[in-house]
Amino acid sequence: MARYNFKETEAKWQRVWTEKRCFNVTEDASRPKYYVLEMFPYPSGRIHMGHVRNYTLGDVVARYKKARGFNVLHPMGWDAFGLPAENAAIENKVHPAKWTYENIASMRTQLQGMGLSYDWEREIATCHPDYYRHEQKMFLDFHKTGLAYRKESWVNWDPVENTVLANEQVIDGKGWRSGAPVEKKRLSQWFLKITDYAEDLLQAIQTLERWPDRVRLMQHNWIGRSEGARVFFPIANLPGGRDEKLEVFTTRPDTLFGASFCAISPNHPLAGELAANNPALTDFIAECSRIGTSEAAIETAEKKGFDTGLKAVHPLDPSWQVPIYVANFVLMEYGTGAIFGCPAHDQRDLDFARKYGLPVIPVVKPANAETVEIGDTAFPGEGVLFNSRFLDGLPVEDAKQRIVAELEKNRLGQANISYRLRDWGVSRQRYWGCPIPFIHCADCGIVPVPEEQLPVTLPEDVTFDAPGNPLDRHPTWKHVPCPSCGKPAQRETDTFDTFFESSWYFARFADARGETAFDRDKAGYWLSVDQYIGGIEHAVLHLLYSRFFMRALKKCGYTDVEEPFAGLLTQGMVCHETYKDADGKWLFPAQVTKDANGNSVTVEGGRPVTVGRSEKMSKSRKNVVDPVHIIGSYGADTARLFMLSDSPPERDLDWTDAGIDGAWRYLNRLHRLIDEGLDTLAPVKGARPNSLDGKAAAAEKALHKTIAGVSDDLDRFHFNKAVARIREFSNQLEDLDGKDEGNRWMKRRGLETLVQLIGPMTPHLAEELWGLLGHQTLLAETPWPEADPAMLVDDSVTIAVQVNGKLRGTIELPRDIDKQTAETAALALPAVLQQLEGKAPRKVIVVPNRIVNVVA
Repeated sequence: MARYNFKETEAKWQRVWTEKRCFNVTEDASRPKYYVLEMFPYPSGRIHMGHVRNYTLGDVVARYKKARGFNVLHPMGWDAFGLPAENAAIENKVHPAKWTYENIASMRTQLQGMGLSYDWEREIATCHPDYYRHEQKMFLDFHKTGLAYRKESWVNWDPVENTVLANEQVIDGKGWRSGAPVEKKRLSQWFLKITDYAEDLLQAIQTLERWPDRVRLMQHNWIGRSEGARVFFPIANLPGGRDEKLEVFTTRPDTLFGASFCAISPNHPLAGELAANNPALTDFIAECSRIGTSEAAIETAEKKGFDTGLKAVHPLDPSWQVPIYVANFVLMEYGTGAIFGCPAHDQRDLDFARKYGLPVIPVVKPANAETVEIGDTAFPGEGVLFNSRFLDGLPVEDAKQRIVAELEKNRLGQANISYRLRDWGVSRQRYWGCPIPFIHCADCGIVPVPEEQLPVTLPEDVTFDAPGNPLDRHPTWKHVPCPSCGKPAQRETDTFDTFFESSWYFARFADARGETAFDRDKAGYWLSVDQYIGGIEHAVLHLLYSRFFMRALKKCGYTDVEEPFAGLLTQGMVCHETYKDADGKWLFPAQVTKDANGNSVTVEGGRPVTVGRSEKMSKSRKNVVDPVHIIGSYGADTARLFMLSDSPPERDLDWTDAGIDGAWRYLNRLHRLIDEGLDTLAPVKGARPNSLDGKAAAAEKALHKTIAGVSDDLDRFHFNKAVARIREFSNQLEDLDGKDEGNRWMKRRGLETLVQLIGPMTPHLAEELWGLLGHQTLLAETPWPEADPAMLVDDSVTIAVQVNGKLRGTIELPRDIDKQTAETAALALPAVLQQLEGKAPRKVIVVPNRIVNVVA
C-alpha cells in the first residue's frame, strides 16, 4: 500500500494545473459564463483562518460550476493601499511599497498552497499604477458629469494619525487605530454624489433576490428614506432685526401643534453666527465637537442643549413662540440640520424637554381614548389628533396630508423626502493611496490633470519622520505648472479612500491587462459577478459604494451594467475557545494541552488553564490557529474539508482539534479505500452488467441519489450537507466486495463518482485518486456526473399505519400498490390486531403511498 503523502500530492497537482492552465479563461459566447469572486484581501503578509474559509467556499463553487460546463472566471487580487502600510513603514522603517509587495508575494505563495482555482494571469494590486491610473481617469469623468465635487465639510479628524476617519472608524469617540479622541474639523474635501442615486439604490435592493435578507435590510436602513415635510419657522428676534426663517425637516408634521422648542446642529450656520459673539456657546460647540460625527456616538451621548435666546414663531400661529436651542443630537448632515421638538410623541424630545423644563403638549391619542397622559414615556404610536385645531379627529396619516396641504397653501412649508445617506467623502490625508488627479492654481482654481499625463504616481522618496501626510512636505512632487495657464501651482496632496479602489476592482478582472479600465464587450460578457463571497462587515459601505460606482460608470459611458453582484454569500466567522493562565494572561491554543484527567493545562509546566467561550479568532485574545501550520501538518485538503463540513457557510464555525483530526482521518480512509481496493474493481470504462443484485443494486440507486443530492446542496451552498452525503455513500461502497461482476462494476462506478463529487472540496486528493482509478485525463477537466431520473424514484415506500389517528406501526410496500393490498397488509400488523380486539374495523382509509388509517 502506498501511503498518502499529501505534501507530494498537493505540490504535484498544483504544478500540473498551472502547467496545463486549467483555470485560465477567455470570453466564449458559445458557453454560459459564471463569475465567482471572493472579496479580495488586504496584503497583511499572512493568511488567517477567515481567508481559508472564504476562499475555500469560492473555490468549491468555481470548480463545481466548471465541471457543470460553465466558463468560469475566478480571479484574485490585492486591496493594497491603506493606512496600515504607512503605520508599518513608521514602525519598521520600511517603505510602504516594499512592505506591501513583499506581503503580496508571501500571501500569494500561501494561497497557491491551498490549491485554489484562480486565474492568476488576471492578478491585480490596487497600489500598482497600471491599476490606479484607470480610476484617476474615472474620477476626471465623474467630475465632468457633476458626480465628483469639492466642498468644505465637517469631518472626523484623528489628531495622531493626522487624517480624516470615516464614521465607522470612530469607536467610542476615538480613532480605531490610534485610540486618540477624535475631533471635528472643517476641511475642503472631495466628494462623490452618491445621493443622486439614493432612490434608485433603494428601489433596486428589491431586485437583489440572491442577497441575504439581512444585508438588503442593512442597506435599506443605511440609505434611510424618510417622507415628511420642510417647515419654515420665522425667527422673531434675530440680531439686527433681520427677517429670516428657520427651515426644519420633520417626518411628523402632524404633531406641529405639539411643538415646544426648535433645535439646530452645532454646525448649523446660525450656530456659528451666534457663537462669534458668545464665548459660552463657542465652548458648548467645542464640547459637541468632541463627540465626533458618527450617528452612533451622537445617539449614545447625553443629550445637551444651549438656549440661544432666539425664538421661533409657530408657522400656523403668529402668537406662538418657542425657544431655539443648539443641541448636540441634531445632525447637520440630515435633513436641514434643524428640528422642531414635540416631546409628547418622541422620546428623545421628551427627555430633552424634561431636562430643560419645556412644555409637553400631547396632540395624538389612541383612537378609543379621551386623552393621553405623558409621564416619562412618549407616545409615538398611531392614533387620532386632538389639541390640534383643524386636525382634530383625523388619523395620523390623514393629518400629515392635511397639514402639509395647509403649509404649502400658505407657503410655510412643503412635502419633502429626505435620506439618511450622505455624499461619499473620498479624501484622505495620507501618502499610501491613489493620488487625486487635480491641481490647485491661484489664478485658475482647481484644474484637472490632463488625461495624457495620467497616471499621477506617488513619489518614492518620502519620509515618515513627522506627523501628517508626507506629500504635503515633499520638496518637488507637489509643485507643478498649471495645465491651463502654465503658472506655478500645486498638486492635490489628498489621496483616495481605499473604498474607491474596491468599488470597481471586480470590473478590472474582466480585462485585467487592458489599456482601458476594462473593455466594454468583455465587461458585458463577465459582469455582473454571479457569486460574490465575503464578510458581513462589508454589508453596507463596500457593497453600497460598488453599486453606486457601477451606476456612475454607466453614466460616463463605461458599461451598461448597474448591479455589480447578482448573488451574495456572507460567510460566518471562524471561532476558537479562549484560554487564560493563572495570571489572567491570554494563551495561544498551541500553548494549551490536556493532562491525564482531561483538564486544560499549559504545555510548559502543566499549570492550570481557564477555558473561556468560543469567540472570533483574534490576535488580541490569542485564540488564533495558524493556517500555514495546519496546511503544513495536515494538508490543504484537510483544512478545506473541515471548513466545509462543520457548519453552514453563513454561520460561525468553531475550530476544534477533533474536527481537523476527523477530516484528516476521513481523507486517509478514502485513500485506502481506493488504493487498497483496486484489485476488486472492474476495468476502466467497463460495461454495466445486464443486472445488479442485492447490495450492488442498492448502491446504484444510492449513487444517483447522492449525485442529485450533492448537486442540489452545492447549488444551494449547503456544503456541510454535501459532505455528509458523500461520507454516507462512501460507507455504502465499503460494504461492496469484488466477488462478482456486478459488485466489481458497481464499486468502480461508485468510487469514480465519489471522487468526482468530492473533487471541488478536496481537489488534490481527488485528482490523485482519479489517476489511481486509471484515468489519463485530469479530473479538473472532467464533466460533472449526471443522475438518472429513473433511479431517483424508489420501488417501495414506507407507509404509516394508524388506528383512530394514532401511529401504530409502518409497512414496506411496492410503490403505487392497490388499496386492497395496502389495507390487508395494515390489518395484519400485530399492533393493529391488538387494538381491534377481534372486531372488524368500522372503516379503513388508504392514502396511496403514505398512510393507512384504521377506524376502530
